[in-house]
Amino acid sequence: MSGNREYKSDVFCMLMQDKERALQLYNAMNGSSYSNPDDVEMTTHNGGISLSVRNDASFVVDARLSIYEHQSTVCPNMPIRSIIYFSVILSDLLSDKNNKKMSGKNIYGRKLVKIPTPHFVVFYNGEEEQPEIQELRLSDSYEKYEDDPDLELKCKVYNINAGKNRDILETCNWLDEYMIFVNKVREYHNGRPMSDLEEDINKAIDYCIKHDILSEFLSTYRSEVTNSMQLNYEFDRQLELERADAREDGYEEGRAAGYEEGHETGMEAGMKEGMKAGMKAGMKAGMEAGMKKTILNMYNKGYSTEQIADILEVSEEQIEAIIKENI
Repeated sequence: MSGNREYKSDVFCMLMQDKERALQLYNAMNGSSYSNPDDVEMTTHNGGISLSVRNDASFVVDARLSIYEHQSTVCPNMPIRSIIYFSVILSDLLSDKNNKKMSGKNIYGRKLVKIPTPHFVVFYNGEEEQPEIQELRLSDSYEKYEDDPDLELKCKVYNINAGKNRDILETCNWLDEYMIFVNKVREYHNGRPMSDLEEDINKAIDYCIKHDILSEFLSTYRSEVTNSMQLNYEFDRQLELERADAREDGYEEGRAAGYEEGHETGMEAGMKEGMKAGMKAGMKAGMEAGMKKTILNMYNKGYSTEQIADILEVSEEQIEAIIKENI
């Protein structure tokens, strides 16, 4: 199994390194019937985004460049990541002297250079409820909205969890089996500590081998699959911890600000009942001030409004109003 060893491939990416599987998924996504794996030209890239686990695969079939990515967490920034992937892949293709189709192409010359037509697809199998299919656009990330932006990129996200996009999974049997394996890991690991994760993954592998589910692949790459699944779970767990920290920061800031403002309000009232009323009003105002500060800090650090809403569990409309009022 080849590839960049600076970081490990996730199981989806490992499976996609096989041309027959890549072609089968391509046919399922495009309603085509290509049968010769040699029609697949695998592409690789060694830069662009630093990840601990590689979860993307790209290849060319019939002058179409498919960039497929697997996600177990919700990420609205896929179009940004996709354009980085495409730029790096295109640069590699144009500089590859061994590529007969692209070799000798001069992007500074007078002759139009033809490049493969890109298509961007994400396969989502996380545990958060998501639509069956959704389209993300690069223009959603632009700070200034334009009806017809000069640069646009569309990324289709397909939910491949149970009961979703069955036409794709039934046409591409290995993807269906991959989801059976993923769900078995979740089933065995449900409610158990992280220290038992390796054992639970191996139980899922044993189950799949016994029932002829990706059996040859899992038998051959058992250790790689185990390591990859462990890394993915650790990454998802780290995201949850970051979300919890963000909520806690907002609460602590709000509580401190609320105490200070409530104390001042109560002192101005000068009476016991006034102090109670002031503390109550101040705590509310302070919590709002603390939440506002947290939202603005996260926005300035590059979080999208959707990510902030997800982390702090408030509506995206509230967040947009605060940002519009203060920035």
